[in-house]
Amino acid sequence: MDKLPSAKPYLLRGMVQWMEDNALTPQILVDATLAGVSVPPEHVKAGKIVLNIAERATVKRELDNDYVSFGARFGGVAREVWVPMAAVLAVYARENGQGMTFPVEGADTPPEAPTPPPTPERPKLRVVK
Repeated sequence: MDKLPSAKPYLLRGMVQWMEDNALTPQILVDATLAGVSVPPEHVKAGKIVLNIAERATVKRELDNDYVSFGARFGGVAREVWVPMAAVLAVYARENGQGMTFPVEGADTPPEAPTPPPTPERPKLRVVK
């Protein structure tokens, strides 16, 4: 069986549509350090950038299987944005934080959730004579 394409672009488009249908503002978290990412570098913090991808905030927005692209204003300056799908880390609504994160592409296994600390043993009572 051939390898299936990534589900990420389909999930991203579905989440964006759900958010916009419910008057929420879709935002994506992007790893700006990956090759091919073209975002305003002055807005990148710790290698990441959050982008408002609402239809009303963008020009010629494309949510393609391989990339997200659009024109937008940053500090009043018109800029073109290009984000390879591999650089999209999460999509969520600005108003309530609902959304989803995506596994890092190319990783053999999905990231593991942190393990909780072990619960301490209960004290045991014993009879002392």
